[in-house]
Amino acid sequence: MNKILVSLITLFLASNLFGGKVTFLKTNVAEEGFQMYVAMEAVKKLGYDVEVTNDVSYEVAFQTIAQNGKSKDAYIMASAWVPLHNAKIEGAGGSKKIAVLGSYIENCAQGYLVDKKTAEKYNIKYINDLKDPKIAKLFDSNGDGKADLAGCDAGWGCEKVIEYQLDAFKLRDTITHNQGQYAAIITDTIARYKSGKPILYYTWTPYWVSGKLVPGKDTVFLQVTHSAHPVTKSTKLSNGADYGFNVNSQKFAVNASLVKNYKDIAKLLDIIKLNVNDVSGENMLMSKGQNKEADIKRHAQMWVKNNMNKLNKWIDEAKKAK
Repeated sequence: MNKILVSLITLFLASNLFGGKVTFLKTNVAEEGFQMYVAMEAVKKLGYDVEVTNDVSYEVAFQTIAQNGKSKDAYIMASAWVPLHNAKIEGAGGSKKIAVLGSYIENCAQGYLVDKKTAEKYNIKYINDLKDPKIAKLFDSNGDGKADLAGCDAGWGCEKVIEYQLDAFKLRDTITHNQGQYAAIITDTIARYKSGKPILYYTWTPYWVSGKLVPGKDTVFLQVTHSAHPVTKSTKLSNGADYGFNVNSQKFAVNASLVKNYKDIAKLLDIIKLNVNDVSGENMLMSKGQNKEADIKRHAQMWVKNNMNKLNKWIDEAKKAK
């Protein structure tokens, strides 16, 4: 009887039947699904039942987490870009409502790029060089005389940076920030490159674009003449280079009460790591057609299977924190 009772209590705790539930917030950036499902599989191995939301914007995700800042439930987003999303986090209520945990994916670079051929021919090294109408016109794809920048979706953190820098560097008269669905815009940009035409675009890592347009081979990153960023004072790297964007880490954003109520989950999210190249590789599979939800879940499960040894170590360490 005692063994049965212990088993029931264990199941009771593992299933979190005391009233709390664990929810992962899935962003509407499809390429961030892989990292979310990897983290979700890890949390499930701690013994929790997990729910997943429909695709939501960053704003909705942060607001949902903040609104549940004192909840007995757990809310987790696996793609808080730091420092890019700092203003969004503060705007939603800051550390009193939202806790930021771990350094899940590190060395996430981003910036402006142009095709290498055009950059070398016209000695283009800075986005500021496009203040010259003659240089900007090289990247005109619709005949209005202005450079067409393949840019960010509305509401993304990078949108705010690009819009800020167009003003700071006085580029409004020579650059058009084309926005919409990024995947569609960048696909058109790649087609333009393949046809031999100059291209100007924003991108980030981890993402599949740099596997199609390889920096240093097909394209080059542009620098900025000086830092101008809406969130941080300096974007300059330790080697003196300045690409206008900080190198980010993708962390976990969770409701503040999770840290106290789910110490094992908090510890797991604090120590789990996912290599940026693994994410880029998975994103490349998506770009080649393996982009259904079932495909992304399968990719995550394969990563878990192939990394079970280190995952088990993280889980064992997390269990000690409970």
